[in-house]
Amino acid sequence: MESRPEAPFGQVLTAVITPFGDDGSIDYGTFWRLTRHLADHGSDGIVVGGTTGESPTLSKVEKVALYKAAVDAAGDRMSVVAGVGTYDTRESVDLAQRAAESGVDGVMAVTPYYSKPPQEGLVRHFTAIADATDVRVLLYNIPGRTCRIIEIDTLVRLAEHPHIVAVKDAVDDLDYTRREIDALPNGFAVYSGSDAMTREIVRIGGVGVVSVAAHLAGDTVKAMVDAAVRGDDDEADRLNGVLGPLVDALFLEPNPMPLKAGLDLAWDPVGDPRLPLIPASDDTRAALERALQALSGA
Repeated sequence: MESRPEAPFGQVLTAVITPFGDDGSIDYGTFWRLTRHLADHGSDGIVVGGTTGESPTLSKVEKVALYKAAVDAAGDRMSVVAGVGTYDTRESVDLAQRAAESGVDGVMAVTPYYSKPPQEGLVRHFTAIADATDVRVLLYNIPGRTCRIIEIDTLVRLAEHPHIVAVKDAVDDLDYTRREIDALPNGFAVYSGSDAMTREIVRIGGVGVVSVAAHLAGDTVKAMVDAAVRGDDDEADRLNGVLGPLVDALFLEPNPMPLKAGLDLAWDPVGDPRLPLIPASDDTRAALERALQALSGA
């Protein structure tokens, strides 16, 4: 890749949570309000029904309803990318088709988890999803959760598909990302999939971030990415430092446990996570309070 490509879904995408009511059902009203709040505070788009949205606990009916709610709430203000990836290719294809019918701007497909498919299996899996609709596809490479990395040669093969336009890189290995960006064709976008890595990934040619922290600091995340893209290293480094304590606090426990606690503190109640996740600990809540106070005073 010789130059930074365009960001196909915007520079800052928020991996949006799924709010739940006291009875454990999805609170679509709060989801709608949160989507509008994110549009007002730095997000160019949202990824709905991903890891942060607790996708493993959502039924297919719930996922499709969230896609439709997201499209309605976003309107023409932001892009909507639907998380459709599972470890079952047929189900992922069906979800992609239902997402496309809902009017989303793209679909995100995570590396199949648990079954540990070989690289050729990954190519066939992602190709089946990309062939299923005309919407653009964001791959999601997160070996820490899936136990299977999308190797760079595999990414290059997948980038040949006209619908596969970007990858969310949560490999957490800057050397891998550098080699990935060098190998991918011009026009193929790399998004940071880790708030802690965003500054460095954009520095070496990434287009932006799929962010967790943007729920609570969207304007700052947007300003940091903007500064990095325009080459203002001092400002990007300063803002990255401002975000650091919040990012650290958000990952003291499995995502989105801390994030939901942070939204309860700084925005509105969004409900507890669904089991097997549980509410954040008192120690994590205290760390979040300190980070939010520091952010407000920065």
